[in-house]
Amino acid sequence: MKTLVNISRGLVGLLFIFSGFIKLNDPLGFSYKLQEYFSPDVLNIPFLEPYALLISVFVVVFEVVLGVFLLIGYKPKFTVWSLLLMIVFFTFLTFYAAYFEKVKDCGCFGDFIKLKPWETFWKDVALLVLILILFFGVKHIKPVFGKLPTTVLALLGFIVSLWFGYHVLMHLPTIDFRAYAIGKNIQEGMTVPEDAPKPIQEYSWKFNVNGEEKVFKTSGSYPSVEGDFIGVETKVIQEGYTPPVVDFSIESDNEDLTTHFLEQDNLVVVVSYSLEKIERDGALKLKALQDTARKNNYQIIGLTASGADAKKRINEAYNLDLEWYLCDEKALKTVVRSNPGIIELDKATVKQKVHWNDIEDLKLPKVERKPEPKKAEEIIAYFINGEISTKEDVEMIESAKIESVNVIKDSIQLKELNTQNSTFYTSVIEVKLKDE
Repeated sequence: MKTLVNISRGLVGLLFIFSGFIKLNDPLGFSYKLQEYFSPDVLNIPFLEPYALLISVFVVVFEVVLGVFLLIGYKPKFTVWSLLLMIVFFTFLTFYAAYFEKVKDCGCFGDFIKLKPWETFWKDVALLVLILILFFGVKHIKPVFGKLPTTVLALLGFIVSLWFGYHVLMHLPTIDFRAYAIGKNIQEGMTVPEDAPKPIQEYSWKFNVNGEEKVFKTSGSYPSVEGDFIGVETKVIQEGYTPPVVDFSIESDNEDLTTHFLEQDNLVVVVSYSLEKIERDGALKLKALQDTARKNNYQIIGLTASGADAKKRINEAYNLDLEWYLCDEKALKTVVRSNPGIIELDKATVKQKVHWNDIEDLKLPKVERKPEPKKAEEIIAYFINGEISTKEDVEMIESAKIESVNVIKDSIQLKELNTQNSTFYTSVIEVKLKDE
């Protein structure tokens, strides 16, 4: 029994320290996962959502500390009871999430290792077994060192964990496991390989056949059944490939500019998932950043999930004239764990990323300003009833005499027209008059 307890002690202690430090590296990310658990769609305890960050820090620090306590043999009964209560709670939580398909990823190992719901549940079951061994064999858990060194190590483990959590909150995660880490290319992260596995779904079609309800299963095609259709249910048999970067976009009110901006050099992006919740001290630094970026020939834009009123209010309040573009809030929370946060992009590659506390550390040496691309001159061909004409003649026609106006920008039709003329037309306006 003693050997089994010692093996369990080592496995559980190391796993708790490893899992805790991975989450402690990004407590803000874990708090977002807790908010997902607290939401009405999962546990329906939304009153806890405002306290998600506080709970996140407490849980991950406690997780690391318990791992340390177990390895050094500090207060065995308290440690084992705490481990047991924690694993029972999380085993229930992961079972609930997996069985009801509420949460796709538990966040147990942050962004370092992604586990599916049922994988997470069985991991917790295995841990529960190991902790039960510790629970019944707690008398075999002895301190590794003397009383004073053990107490010092326990206290040191708590202080280091707490300091590390505070440090990454005030700056950024020490190790960035996300698809927006420095050196990663966002555009490549959005790409789905041609040979990527496709999702497999099972369709259960319900029909009323001769007064009896029957179910016919297919992979998607509508079944040939003589009966009255009732409904259809789908079930995912196999998940398809999901690219590392999803839901990232840079949009104006009426245009998707993602590709345009991801092709730019020397682009500074101010990221604020919510302008309503932006840190005031961080917002106060944006004016100086904006001026420095433009002085050194960098293009600077803002990216947020907030609406037009919030954008205008922030610009006025902090003397900014940033052009704010739209992006999904969840995506922005993933891009940078700071509100605001700053990234520098060079053709979609993340060159720098800083917390607002570290804006002064952003290196923006002067770069050569690229000339603005010249817009192609627009040359329009005008036709009236199939005959070549001029803009002046078209404008002189009374609107009551016009039957239809057709604008042609189709490249094939324009190519045919341009081969017959020395002028290169960019578009054609055809006017058809009513019969006299």
